[in-house]
Amino acid sequence: MTEPSMPALIAWTVVFALGAYAVCGVPFGLYIARALGHVDVRQTGSGNIGTTNVARSVGKKAAALTLLCDLGKGLVWMLFSRFMLSLIVFGQAGFAPELGYATQPGIAMSVIYLGCVFGHVFSPYLDFHGGKGIAVGFGAALGLWWPVALGLLVVFIAFAVPTRYVSLGSVAAAVSLPIQCALWGFPLESVVPIAVVAAVVVWAHRANIRKLVAGEERKFAFHKEGDK
Repeated sequence: MTEPSMPALIAWTVVFALGAYAVCGVPFGLYIARALGHVDVRQTGSGNIGTTNVARSVGKKAAALTLLCDLGKGLVWMLFSRFMLSLIVFGQAGFAPELGYATQPGIAMSVIYLGCVFGHVFSPYLDFHGGKGIAVGFGAALGLWWPVALGLLVVFIAFAVPTRYVSLGSVAAAVSLPIQCALWGFPLESVVPIAVVAAVVVWAHRANIRKLVAGEERKFAFHKEGDK
């Protein structure tokens, strides 16, 4: 990477991070629940627009579509951003190795990752309210560095499946995120925005954490026909 490209990298990183915020702020869960179940998920269950509350409030099909869309928006935007940064800043029609996770310019992708999760949690289309960042965070992690995404999935399954507490698996995965990135060799400047993401996701689960501690958290179950 040549020195004159650094200002361009910074400027375009800001552009694509803002794009991530706008794209990943789209509340697919809200729209899907309305279309398939005629339900405003903000007014049912936990009031969250994510996959878990859609599953409880509407059912499996709506939950699967929500998961796919939330995961997809993070993954697609991360891949699009990496491709465009490679093309615009490094002049490569592909994925420039300079944007790899263990390089200094790789901080650009970590900042865009932060934009993806912040867009979902603080949606500009819902008065800066939104989901809890798990599905979009996983999808975006696939675009950041897929082994990290795989590690998040392993941690989530290890905590969520035996207990049936999705929130427990989600919080555990979030806490492990910056740790996994550091173990994979992400430089400190790349780990910092990722640690901010982890803190925000844990914060978004604050009500769930209180219920877990009090023994009042609901175990996962799909909505059944006839349920109120």
